[in-house]
Amino acid sequence: MTERVLVLNCGSSSVKFRLYDGESVAGKGTVERVGEPGGGPDDHESAVREILDRLDLTGLTAVGHRVVHGGRRFSEPVLIDDAVIAAVEDLVPLAPLHNPANLTGIRVTRESLPDVPQVAVFDTAFHHTLPEAAATYAIDRDTARRYGIRRYGFHGTSHAYVSRRTAELLDRPYEEVNVITLHLGNGASACAVQGGRSVATSMGMSPLEGLVMGTRSGDLDPTVIFHLRREGGMAVDDIDDLLNHRSGLLGLTGVNDMREVLARRDAGDAAAALAFDVYRRRITGYVGGYYALLGRVDAITFTAGVGEHAAPVRAAALAGLDRLGITVDPARNEASGDRVISPDGAEVTVCVISTDEEREIARETRAVVAATHH
Repeated sequence: MTERVLVLNCGSSSVKFRLYDGESVAGKGTVERVGEPGGGPDDHESAVREILDRLDLTGLTAVGHRVVHGGRRFSEPVLIDDAVIAAVEDLVPLAPLHNPANLTGIRVTRESLPDVPQVAVFDTAFHHTLPEAAATYAIDRDTARRYGIRRYGFHGTSHAYVSRRTAELLDRPYEEVNVITLHLGNGASACAVQGGRSVATSMGMSPLEGLVMGTRSGDLDPTVIFHLRREGGMAVDDIDDLLNHRSGLLGLTGVNDMREVLARRDAGDAAAALAFDVYRRRITGYVGGYYALLGRVDAITFTAGVGEHAAPVRAAALAGLDRLGITVDPARNEASGDRVISPDGAEVTVCVISTDEEREIARETRAVVAATHH
């Protein structure tokens, strides 16, 4: 019998869904602008109910839910029960924008589909293999322990899927390949994957740290926060809003879409040119740092909206790294689809691979349900 799996990905203002019949997609879509004035549904509950009403769920075998933050507790996907829901609720302070939306999706589908197994797949789980030296911040350890302060990492399902696909593209065993994955979308993160294990990643306790993003600052001297509080008189919530929603490309140029930034840069806009340089310089630094940590890099893979579609970003981010065996072939870089964009015989293979977080969630959901039934 073909397994039918529904995947729900509840973001802070959207709900993405995929219905899989085996490996084929039987239904998909995104409900946008959830809870926004004049936008879509009033709340996530309404959005999820709208999706469930729209789909033919006959023969559904499981529902897989993306849950952003699993903290230290969840290192792998789990079958959802009341205890799991309580634990995810306890983690809301670590992901106040996302875990509540994820919980709503879980509650509505459990209520509507009480006999269908539900599985939580955590964004942070792939990064549970981080060495303690990679996950630990150099602050007072008792304070860090008390408040759960450490590097958790995010985009785990994407980094897992793309690193595995990279090994397939290279036709090599996953456990033998070292890959630097660059998930460049409105949110952006880098990951060093050593033999299928995450050993370093750019996002930290929250998705704010690391690369420059659409609206997030990425790496920042913490003194900026103190300075804005003391000298600017800004409230903590306002600083939070500034760094998460009014920084990154948006803060530097007024737009958070890389396509518009590139168009303005090409038209001679100085602010856009600077933003592009800040963006790609941050990526270059992480690639170099992860190369040093891994010791040997077999591939560098770009994914997500910017990573898959912005050829100038890929070329600029890896420019000047020839001494490390990293080069990009201009013609291959301008092509489309999942492919290798480095020249033949390059020491490090550079790839572009479309991420598919929902397919990865479906795969992990099937594995949990299968294990439970055996």
